[in-house]
Amino acid sequence: MHPMLNIAVRAARSAGNVIARACGQLDMVQKLQKGTNDFVTNVDKEAEQAIVQILKKSFPTHGIVGEEHGDYGNSDSEFQWIIDPLDGTANFIKGIPHFAVSIALKHQGKLDQAVIFDPLRGELFTASRGRGAQLNGTRIRVVNLPDMSGSIIATGFPFKNKTHMPAYSGMLNSIFNEAADVRRTGSAALDLAYVAAGRFDGFFEIGLKPWDIAAGELIVREAGGLVCDFVGGNNQLRSGNIVAASPKVLAGMLKNIRPHLTDYLSR
Repeated sequence: MHPMLNIAVRAARSAGNVIARACGQLDMVQKLQKGTNDFVTNVDKEAEQAIVQILKKSFPTHGIVGEEHGDYGNSDSEFQWIIDPLDGTANFIKGIPHFAVSIALKHQGKLDQAVIFDPLRGELFTASRGRGAQLNGTRIRVVNLPDMSGSIIATGFPFKNKTHMPAYSGMLNSIFNEAADVRRTGSAALDLAYVAAGRFDGFFEIGLKPWDIAAGELIVREAGGLVCDFVGGNNQLRSGNIVAASPKVLAGMLKNIRPHLTDYLSR
C-alpha cells in the first residue's frame, strides 16, 4: 500500500470508530441545520477532527479541505486532501445503516489516493493512481455491460436545490426506461464505490460537492470505469454534476441525460 494511502486508511478508520460508537446512542447526537435540507451533527465534526489530526501529524505541510470546517490552510501546497467525514448524514441521523467516510488526496491537481470506508460493514475501498482499486485488499473492477439493458443505476435526488427537479425527473425517466432498475441509497461516496465493485452499473447526480465525489471518482477510474460531467467533460468536481459507469453504460446514460440539460447543468 502506498505510504500516503496507508495514513489515509488510518484516518478513515479513526473517523469510522467515532461514527460507529455514536450509532449506539443516536438519541445523544446533536443535530444542526446548515442549509436547506442539509444537516450536520457533532459526530460529523468529531469524525472530521479525527481525520485532520492524523493527516496534520503525518503531513504538516499538506493542505486539507473538509466538508464541515472548510479550508484548514496550506492551500498552495502541491498536496491537497479532500475529506467528507460522514457521507450520508441524513441516513446516520435516522439510523439507516448506510454511510461512509471519504478521503481523497490530490497531488499537483490530480487525484492520487482515495479511501472510502463503511464503518458498519467494515468495507474499505481504496485506490492509488495507476495501481488499481481494492475492496478490503482484493482487486475490484466495474462490470462491462454491452449496453444499459439489465443495468442497475444508482442516483441521488437534487434535494438541496429542488429547482433542478424537472430536469432531473426527465433524466431519471429516460434512464429508467432503458435500465433494469434504479437505486437511491443516500450516500454518493458509497454509490461510486459500489460502481467500482460491480454492485451498481452506473451512477449520476446533480449538484454534489468535491468531498462527496473525489475519492469515489478515483476508485471508479482505477476499477476500469469512466467518470465525467453531464456533457462528457471533466468538470464534475467543479460543477458537481457527475456520471460514472463502465464505458458503454456511461455512453447510454449520457445519451439519456443530454435532452434534459438546462444551461446551468451544461456547465
